[in-house]
Amino acid sequence: MSDTTATGAALLAAASDASEHRPLIITLFGAFVVATLCITVWAGRQTRNAADFYAGGRQFTGFQNGLAISGDYMSAASFLGIAGAIALFGYDGFLYSIGFLVAWLVALLLVAEPLRNSGRYTMGDVLAYRMRQRPVRTAAGTSTIVVSIFYLLAQMAGAGVLVSLLLGITSDGGKVAIVALVGILMIVYVTIGGMKGTTWVQMVKAVLLIAGTLLITFLILWKFDFNLSDLLGTAASNSGKGTAFLEPGLKYGASGTSKLDFISLGIALVLGTAGLPHILIRFYTVPTAKAARKSVNWAIGIIGAFYLMTIVLGFGAAALLEPGDIIASNKAGNTAAPLAALEVGGGGGSTGGAILLAVISAVAFATILAVVAGLTLASSSSFAHDIYANVIRKGQATEKEEVRAARWATVLIGVVSIALGAMARDLNVAGLVALAFAVAASANLPTILYSLFWKRFTTQGALWSIYGGLTASVALVLFSPVVSGKPSSMFPSADFAWFPLENPGLISIPLGFLLGWLGSLLSKEEPDKGKYAELEVKSLTGVGAH
Repeated sequence: MSDTTATGAALLAAASDASEHRPLIITLFGAFVVATLCITVWAGRQTRNAADFYAGGRQFTGFQNGLAISGDYMSAASFLGIAGAIALFGYDGFLYSIGFLVAWLVALLLVAEPLRNSGRYTMGDVLAYRMRQRPVRTAAGTSTIVVSIFYLLAQMAGAGVLVSLLLGITSDGGKVAIVALVGILMIVYVTIGGMKGTTWVQMVKAVLLIAGTLLITFLILWKFDFNLSDLLGTAASNSGKGTAFLEPGLKYGASGTSKLDFISLGIALVLGTAGLPHILIRFYTVPTAKAARKSVNWAIGIIGAFYLMTIVLGFGAAALLEPGDIIASNKAGNTAAPLAALEVGGGGGSTGGAILLAVISAVAFATILAVVAGLTLASSSSFAHDIYANVIRKGQATEKEEVRAARWATVLIGVVSIALGAMARDLNVAGLVALAFAVAASANLPTILYSLFWKRFTTQGALWSIYGGLTASVALVLFSPVVSGKPSSMFPSADFAWFPLENPGLISIPLGFLLGWLGSLLSKEEPDKGKYAELEVKSLTGVGAH
């Protein structure tokens, strides 16, 4: 689900209300930025070595890391986009909440504990344990950076649109300046605070997002005397679709293609989460595998409660607002939650509504800053640890040199993100987030699972899986309706889409697994069974883990 689509358009309908209460909004924004900068500086003073920069010194408890994982995962898209999908499509929109939550079971059962035991700082550590270091680290670093850059592009563009709408900035120069400001904050968070600073920022953001969502959920339920049946009945009636609104089929039942699209999206969401770089590195911030497992349990609980509340937000918006009003403000329905907040706060022009709008705006901005910091840290860590230290310097770099390379990589990635975000500020970049999930599920996850659980897996299999999954997912998205051929495409005036699905997961994910298997079978390299036995013991027991 795209953070940018949700965040960029969500406050459009309420911009006039925001203008009357702009000092309040600026104060909330400023308070969050100052508070997080203070946290970052404090954390930076405690960052002394590579373990501190990459993994926060492995000092976070299971609960703290679970809260930070929640902050990394719960996005403005979840808050705004899922609520909008439910408001317009009822039951079919609710399926997004299910997909995002179920994804964590894959991470818990297959990835969290073995990855924490097997690696040190990055996904490349796991692959390089039993394979040729230089090629697999290069491939892992490339995949990590590609996924992170696309996610960052989405976040940066969304931040520019969000803040410019709230502050009444209409000029292109002003919007570019806002994107640059967010990028500079992102660079400061990571270069000064490292993983410690980023983790604390994500924890603060998670608390803010849960609190904001809880407040609006409570007010919506209050409107209906806490009667869920009354809420759902009113939503179905007000939607104009009757009982069909509460049944499957409004969005993903119109044709065979739409059903396949839903399967494809579901596979990408469920499997992609366990391969997202900024989620994977969070497992290294705890002292033991047991703490990693506990942190995922906490994350599932917090995220589960959050997604339950998005159901109330979505159906509440459908019950309180006219469908035409939601669509008029944003075709994708991303304004549903803010419009509902205005309604339960007293309606347009009211002080209560404006205050709720300001709170939502600050929370959305906090979400963007926290997520971009996590993504930047993941990509800069992979570059410094996998590519610079182990490929370019062939393992001869000192910890100090490695951390310096990570900080310079952060600056470079930040500059690239600012430039791309400024160019993409007016585009629908939902496809970029879909691409990030598809790449993670197509390239990263197969190699992680094969490396951990298949003794016949080879270096060639890893390379085929990563580069094949990466190439397939990128190519299919580029030639899909997400990029061209539809009014909602990134380039609506062009039409070079020959792939009918909006998400490539149905094709590229099985292909990634197939290429990993085929590449290993056709490889002339003899797998090191001794190394696999060591990795198996290490991943399952934690013996010898860092």
